[in-house]
Amino acid sequence: MSTRIVMTADTHLPKRAKALPPELWTAIDTADVVLHAGDWVDEATLDELEARSARLVGVYGNNDGPELRSRLPEVARREIEGVRFAMIHETGAATGRNERMAQTFDDADVLVFGHSHIPWDSTAASGLRLLNPGSPTDRRRQPNCTFLTAVADAGELREVHLHSIERWNP
Repeated sequence: MSTRIVMTADTHLPKRAKALPPELWTAIDTADVVLHAGDWVDEATLDELEARSARLVGVYGNNDGPELRSRLPEVARREIEGVRFAMIHETGAATGRNERMAQTFDDADVLVFGHSHIPWDSTAASGLRLLNPGSPTDRRRQPNCTFLTAVADAGELREVHLHSIERWNP
């Protein structure tokens, strides 16, 4: 059985946008699992994602206050269709990230992270795949806002796709 996954982070509602983009909601509504790698900022966003997601896994980020930190862990680990996921908001500098994270998360196949708002897809020498979905609401130095989708099936992560949201701002 395959599992459809949506990965997002750095939603920063309502500071960076008033709402999540329709493309992300469409993906969430059809996903089996949603992974959010922190910086929600607003508890209402967590509540709405919990209500609309078939299954939600999240962590808190550096911009999340005590209410969100009381509801979310700093690190989350889940096995989905035989793929071992770990998730954290911050991973430090890009230089040396693969090796550092491979040592820190040596029990994972995939690490999902956020913080930079910059999409990232790399694989450490150990085989750990590192994925940052960027941000669906705050593109920073990127041409567009982004999120990721993928399929986990029989111990493999397939169909990893970076979705670009062109100049969306509610």
